[in-house]
Amino acid sequence: MASRSATTGWSSPPAPPHGVHVLRTLDDCLALRAEFETASRVCVVGAGFIGAEVAASARVRGLDVTVLEALPAPLARAFPAEMGAACAALHLDHGVDLRCGVTVAGFEGDGRVTGVRLGDPGGSGVSPGKGEVVEADVVVVGVGVVPETGWLESSGLPLDNGVVCDSTCATAAPGIVAAGDIARWPNNLFGETMRIEHWSNAVEQGAAAAKRLLAGPGEAVDFAPVPYFWSDQYDAKIQFLGRCCPTDEVRIVDGSIEERRFVALFGRDGRLVGALAFSRPRLLMAYRKLLAAKTSFEDAIAHAAAVSR
Repeated sequence: MASRSATTGWSSPPAPPHGVHVLRTLDDCLALRAEFETASRVCVVGAGFIGAEVAASARVRGLDVTVLEALPAPLARAFPAEMGAACAALHLDHGVDLRCGVTVAGFEGDGRVTGVRLGDPGGSGVSPGKGEVVEADVVVVGVGVVPETGWLESSGLPLDNGVVCDSTCATAAPGIVAAGDIARWPNNLFGETMRIEHWSNAVEQGAAAAKRLLAGPGEAVDFAPVPYFWSDQYDAKIQFLGRCCPTDEVRIVDGSIEERRFVALFGRDGRLVGALAFSRPRLLMAYRKLLAAKTSFEDAIAHAAAVSR
């Protein structure tokens, strides 16, 4: 489950000034909490779930928060635009200065960070705020992770964005399995090779990998779960089941984005592939069985209509 910071694509000092943080370990968490005790202005680079949770935590403490995101909306690589807009609206509601479509050129400060200098995406010359410095006492960089597999390069195990496994979590080497953030395996429920960085998957896959070792090849079964994660931000509980991509069809089947309380279903090629809920935990979990059963998108929508009657 080890991971390291992904390449950001922007130039920064070899050793960033004090006050620039990542959030990967308990020590990182404790250091950041201590910084929040005296800080007044926080800048978060990246509007994924880690960045969003940090931003929410800082804002609840009463700190001024700016979030910088290179994509046109939060979570734009994972969700259709409507859902990214919903996540953005949640932070705007709470006074976060959210800036999308911007990049970072580097940090300002001599010894201690004083700001983040905006850059130019792809040399286009059109970056909003290019050259502007966003003032900050604390900076948190949450731009994603890549699996830490360097220590396995001489092992002979196939590596490709993680440790390559079969559908039962077994690697190419006899008696060796992989689980958690580092494992990349074909999930036959979705017909997709995936690597999942969520806590719930690490727990489930760890148990499945142990069973694979005990059962041996002759009794091995596929690990084919419905992926699940959640994120608590402000007073909202955001939960997601399944797999999603930006081109999926979206249908709001309960509540509304304006209320910040809703359930959205995602369809692809006529099949239900995902469900997202804002503060609707009871309603969401019913779709786990539908996803596991490869329910059609039409039948899932009909189920939602029947439940709401």
